Amino acid sequence: MKNPNTNNSDERLYNKNFLEACRNAVDGIVYCASTQTNIRKQLLLGTIVMILSLFYDFTTAEFLCLTFAVFFVIFAEMCNTAIETIVDLLVDVYHPKAKIAKDVGAGAVVLSAINAIIVAYFLFFRETEIINLGHSIFTEMIGSPSHLAFVGIILTIIAVLVAKSGTKIKEISSGVKSKFIPSGQSALAFALLTAIGINAQDPLIFVLALTLSILVAGNRMHDTRTLAETVFGAFMGVLIVLLVYGLTLFKIG
Repeated sequence: MKNPNTNNSDERLYNKNFLEACRNAVDGIVYCASTQTNIRKQLLLGTIVMILSLFYDFTTAEFLCLTFAVFFVIFAEMCNTAIETIVDLLVDVYHPKAKIAKDVGAGAVVLSAINAIIVAYFLFFRETEIINLGHSIFTEMIGSPSHLAFVGIILTIIAVLVAKSGTKIKEISSGVKSKFIPSGQSALAFALLTAIGINAQDPLIFVLALTLSILVAGNRMHDTRTLAETVFGAFMGVLIVLLVYGLTLFKIG
């Protein structure tokens, strides 16, 4: 039942369903990536770290620690952005408590960055690896299928965010809505399909995964994406995963 005390603008504060909530969450991530220089830098560093992790024989626990550290920095930066936005919305003049709120948010980012540096140090520069770093990078490339799959999927997500944020930046600078935005859902679906196809090596599993991927792509075209945007996103997901797995072909004995 509609509340008579609410108006249309108030109703927009609530998500109609789970899909709309997810869409709004993605919009928030894209907004941060397109407007916050620090988040773009963190996405770049995260990409570099994920690629470097392919050259080290990390255990599952070590890789999870590394992944958590990368995403925790981005999470803290997004929380800081949200705090700053709310403070700027409510306070248009200098206020000591507004400064405290912003400083605390910035402090959270610093702590998360320190945590990431500590994790990276103990994972990448442990034991004698700091001396033999150059040799380690080229000789310790791992062959764990699950590791490669997760790195490929994470890099696909980062690539989608970069593509969408780049489009958003152009829209903001030019004032013209872009006509071409790669489909992130198609990219992720076909990245998963490629990883499943390489690892499962079972025709039935591959066909089932392919069917789901095609359904996702078809759904995107039915909603808002064109055929070109959907196909481009799908090829982007496939290519990134294939490149990640292709790195193992260059192992040096």
